[in-house]
Amino acid sequence: MSATQLIVALDFPAPEPALQLARSLRGSVAWVKIGLELFLSGGQPLLESIKNMGFQIFLDLKFMDIPNTVQAATAQATRLGADMLTIHTLGGEKMCRAALAGRDNALCSGQTPPLVVGVTVLTSLGPEDLVWNNEKTKDISEFIVHLTTLAQSWKLDGVVCSGQEVRALRRVCQPEFALVTPGIRLPDAAASDQARVCTPAQAMRDGSTFLVVGRPITRATDPVIAAAQYLNVMNEPFAEE
Repeated sequence: MSATQLIVALDFPAPEPALQLARSLRGSVAWVKIGLELFLSGGQPLLESIKNMGFQIFLDLKFMDIPNTVQAATAQATRLGADMLTIHTLGGEKMCRAALAGRDNALCSGQTPPLVVGVTVLTSLGPEDLVWNNEKTKDISEFIVHLTTLAQSWKLDGVVCSGQEVRALRRVCQPEFALVTPGIRLPDAAASDQARVCTPAQAMRDGSTFLVVGRPITRATDPVIAAAQYLNVMNEPFAEE
């Protein structure tokens, strides 16, 4: 994998503000993320418009269903031009392998296969949210390491994880296995609804491949300046915080 890259999450309810921001970020940011709300609002025309601007697209729809359905869904996402897409690792081995088959079967001649990455535990969840037999989960990171080890053995291209698990995961993963880290905040930024956050420098030092940043950029007074602040920090990964 190349140097850590920034993904700006276009978390908007309608296509026009997403397209407006994408136009302003063109040339400075290579990747954008399109999630459920925006995709349902803009669909294929939105993806085509953003691809035509030169962006790579992280299509974050978090597929989880029976294997045949997920296989068909990843095939469609591949045909739409997604460069990376998400599935839930909790869907199990058959579903994850079906996702890869759908991706591979849908490739056009010369098309670079989109990365298929597994969601482990959502970064909005903390120990108090994961209860089993009336007991809170004591160590989320141990569970995430287990899911990631499985995902790698099933030949997924990477996983989505919080910055708090990156170091542990990098120890058990191959260098080319992608670690996609949302919940990234500059040291003075609010966590919002993310329960497990970290700074860009921390995530990069620990081995993240992609850093996903949404509201700190999209809701900033000047999103272009906000994106530049993150990129500046990412160009100095070993700076003291």
